[in-house]
Amino acid sequence: MSSQLNKTEGSNALHTIPHVEGLTVGIVCAEWNEKITGALLQGALDLFAEQGYTRDAITIAHVPGTVELTYAAAQMARTGRYDTIIMIGCVIRGGTPHFDYVCDNATQGCAYLNATQDVPIIFCVLTTDDEQQALDRAGGALCNKGTEAAEAAIKMAHFARTLSR
Repeated sequence: MSSQLNKTEGSNALHTIPHVEGLTVGIVCAEWNEKITGALLQGALDLFAEQGYTRDAITIAHVPGTVELTYAAAQMARTGRYDTIIMIGCVIRGGTPHFDYVCDNATQGCAYLNATQDVPIIFCVLTTDDEQQALDRAGGALCNKGTEAAEAAIKMAHFARTLSR
């Protein structure tokens, strides 16, 4: 497999991103906080395009919120059609414990899927104190975590393929 060098946004180091022939990606994206999740999704799509993957290789499913990401990712994983799946969401702290429950649900759900499914599930859920922190991580002042999730997805798909040889 050939490799390309890519400078990831928000990082000063160069990362080697392998090319995974015939890569198929499932992305499940929460509609809640759509301005942020949409920017994360676009960051991921941009990285896949920069790395030479066509839009046809990527399936995008939208779900109402972050809690629903685990179910949708599990259903995608069970199809056996994807080399990797990305869960995209954003939870912004409010004045109630709801933030903690939603964050815990998504985190534990992703960890469970990674332990029980045969496809790597990439966690791209921002958990921030306010909207500005989320915007800064969705293509703003700091980086685009969607871009970083796409890079992780490619690397983990490559890892999984290496193990199956």
